[in-house]
Amino acid sequence: METRPLGDTGHESSILTYGSIALNYVEQERANRMVDAAIDAGVNHFDVAPTYGDAEVKLAPKLNEYRDDVFLGCKTQERTYYGAWGELHRSLARLGVDKIDLYQFHAVTRYDELDAITGDYSPEMAQGDHDPGALRAFIEAKEEGLIDHIGLTSHGDPSLIRTAIERVDELETVMFPFNYTLAAKDGPEHDYGSVLELAEEEGLGTLCIKGFAKQPWPDDLPAEERPYNTWYEPYDTATELEECLRFSLSHGMTSIPSAGDPELLPAILKAAREYEPMSEEERAEIRERAEDNDSPVPAP
Repeated sequence: METRPLGDTGHESSILTYGSIALNYVEQERANRMVDAAIDAGVNHFDVAPTYGDAEVKLAPKLNEYRDDVFLGCKTQERTYYGAWGELHRSLARLGVDKIDLYQFHAVTRYDELDAITGDYSPEMAQGDHDPGALRAFIEAKEEGLIDHIGLTSHGDPSLIRTAIERVDELETVMFPFNYTLAAKDGPEHDYGSVLELAEEEGLGTLCIKGFAKQPWPDDLPAEERPYNTWYEPYDTATELEECLRFSLSHGMTSIPSAGDPELLPAILKAAREYEPMSEEERAEIRERAEDNDSPVPAP
């Protein structure tokens, strides 16, 4: 599988990142087989989070077996100093590792969250009653060797993500929505292309979430009747999944995390192994095809 530099981190990431949330929906034996299949296909970047059910625990056995071959990304939705420290230690224990390669501020969608994370921190600040924020915890964890790199993920407005890139000098990667449903829409709220451009200018690795998202699930479809364990209605044919992957990667994204449902993974792995760039003419054609789909990005 092709690899690409993950920004300035020094790591070469496979063009497909394994979205380990899929492990939450299967038993341990199948989870082990799924990880084996990803490694055999050439995936070297895995992404997981404590909010993904028991995915951390189910990843742990094979992670221990393949640790030298896996670039491990994990996340926290904690925004405070002590909250971030606590969740980092819990993830290390659940994953059975002594270090996380990429630790990310997870799902930052509001400016007050960004303010809480940064906490107006300076090294000279006395803590007192003021929480210095999760960023301070990340910096200290990196100094202690518990994490190697710092990233941010967001489903939020592109302007928020650009602001985060500009405010947080320590960021080395950014994960954000990018797909042809979004690219087909006008307006600044859909302009994730500007995020990609800024991230590349700043030397950040770029990870593409919602790469396989078609549109929101219909409001009148109960969650228990959805055919896939995803937060959005995905593209699901082999051809569509291949087009999704090729579209995002052809714009220069470093890597695209796989969709969350286990049933979609085999076709996505195949598409990543056989990846070929998509021409601008092909990209224009599928953008036009998606013009009537609603945005799969949730409101903050």
